[in-house]
Amino acid sequence: MATVGFLHSAHAHVRSFSDLLAERDDSVAARHLVDTGMLATARSHGLQAARPAMADRLRRLVAEGAEVVVCTCSTTGALAEEVGARTGVRVVRVDRPMAEAAVLAGRRIAVVTSLGEAADTLLPLLRECARDTGRDVQLLDVRCTDTWTAFESGDLLTYTTGVAEAVRRAVASLQPAVDVVVLAQASMLDAAPLLRDLHVPVLTSPRLAVEAAVEAVVPVVPAGR
Repeated sequence: MATVGFLHSAHAHVRSFSDLLAERDDSVAARHLVDTGMLATARSHGLQAARPAMADRLRRLVAEGAEVVVCTCSTTGALAEEVGARTGVRVVRVDRPMAEAAVLAGRRIAVVTSLGEAADTLLPLLRECARDTGRDVQLLDVRCTDTWTAFESGDLLTYTTGVAEAVRRAVASLQPAVDVVVLAQASMLDAAPLLRDLHVPVLTSPRLAVEAAVEAVVPVVPAGR
């Protein structure tokens, strides 16, 4: 059975990614590993301080049968890619598929973050994806850092509505109008349904990352066979 591993920084992500995987392909098994300390280490001491833990967690997921690992933490995603490349572990950085889609969706991109570290990692990734595709983009930094404490305390409703309100304020105030909104962190997944009435696409990372992971482990059957 094809198996996708998920490396999380919060327990709240387990159900979200399990549901997305089952929705995408219920024949694919999931292995979840939650490490709340790795994000804390990266925030307190810098990303490289989390390298030993990252290498260990990736190895553990592979030992449990994971053929590809989705790092669902935006802050540590770049480190996961780097360590995976060095150790031979296939890694999907949760925000890379979203970044690739965003630069194709329009020039003016509103990037919404509730953690400064997430912005520090996603903004360079978006620029990298724009260069790779020959796109000229303008990144508009939208911060809602006052909402993060609600997520940390488990008050997901307050967090989600706070993120959605920040997006509405940004879309209303930014001129010229934005072409696409990027909800930078996996924790923001449930804010997207609250923004369906906006006249611009709102991209989230979890669904696109799961799509990429499934495509990596499930063979493509040629049409007509």
